[in-house]
Amino acid sequence: MFGILAPCPSRTPDALKPRWMGHFCGLCLELRDDAGHFARLTTNYDALALSVLVEAQLGDEADGRNAGPCALRGMRRQQIATGGGPRLAATASLLLASAKIRDHVEDGDGIAARPGARGLAGMTANRLRAKASAIGGTIGLDVDPLVAVIERQREIEASCGPGTPLTEVTAPTEAVTAALFAHAAGLGGRPENAEALRAAGTAFGRMAHLLDAAEDFDEDARRGAWNPLAATGVGVEGARPAVRGALADLKAALASASLLDQAMTDLLLDRYARHAVSKTFGTTCATYHRPDERRDRRRDRRDRRRDYRDDERYRGRQRGFWAGLCSFAALACTCQLCCSEHYEGPWSGRPREGCCRECCDCCNCCDCCQCCQCGGDSDGDGCCGGCDCPCSCD
Repeated sequence: MFGILAPCPSRTPDALKPRWMGHFCGLCLELRDDAGHFARLTTNYDALALSVLVEAQLGDEADGRNAGPCALRGMRRQQIATGGGPRLAATASLLLASAKIRDHVEDGDGIAARPGARGLAGMTANRLRAKASAIGGTIGLDVDPLVAVIERQREIEASCGPGTPLTEVTAPTEAVTAALFAHAAGLGGRPENAEALRAAGTAFGRMAHLLDAAEDFDEDARRGAWNPLAATGVGVEGARPAVRGALADLKAALASASLLDQAMTDLLLDRYARHAVSKTFGTTCATYHRPDERRDRRRDRRDRRRDYRDDERYRGRQRGFWAGLCSFAALACTCQLCCSEHYEGPWSGRPREGCCRECCDCCNCCDCCQCCQCGGDSDGDGCCGGCDCPCSCD
């Protein structure tokens, strides 16, 4: 489970939580049925946007069914999405996973850096690509042109240098995402939306590529790995306007599309997308955390974990595989993995912190919604003078 559109209970209205889970489980079960249990590991949060876009155009005519109990949702039944939307999302998930593994194989890092793993990783990438092609064929999507575009990425990276426009580096990602978004128009029975969704896909692909590069900037610098923001000399701060612009383009493109039900698209492609941008770059009331500041924050977190570990109330215990799996399911279903201040690791028993515990309050950066006019320029009297506040005030 990965992607920039990660869910958070504080950003998901209660009425939409079952619908979000329905798309998530629909994608997972689609991968299981058409590509095998192993393929469920490629479940991607961002790919859910494709399933949501298809449903948004079909409205009440969208396909669905009741799924049986599952440990990851507390052994509860769930109404899940079926049909073209989950198949399109599954195709995207498999393509992305295949491209990531292939990238590791060619770079000789990650899982491919382990002895004897390179050949196995290459076989896995080929298998996932073949499964993506098979699923895409059932919905009229030719995957081969998308694969050809993805393979151009390495050539572009090899030729770029200081001064290369970011849009040139992100072009393959934009093209593939645009094609997938446009195909959602046909599956949703509204071909007139193809151009609007293509524009939305272009913006989303650019935003996702740059957010991923900004997230990995410090780690890539430590490992000496290639990063588009470093290679072009733009840096993290220089990418901020491009990401904000892509976010605005995404919103404008979706507004021009004819959708019967916008509730889920607003949740994933507006609220979750804005949260992802703010999490990576900070709100306009905050700034990007420099590497030394990030080290200080990591040191503070280690100190808090150490204090918690030394507390006499803490009784960490290691678990076997099956006991740990049950513990993981319980933590996931109760959202402790996301928002708990402290919890025990399901297998190791070591203290952990929720992944977005510190980023669930959108407007607390400096009481942004009180000191400037959201969506417009401030009068200059407060901490947000002259900002264009992106905070979600709903």
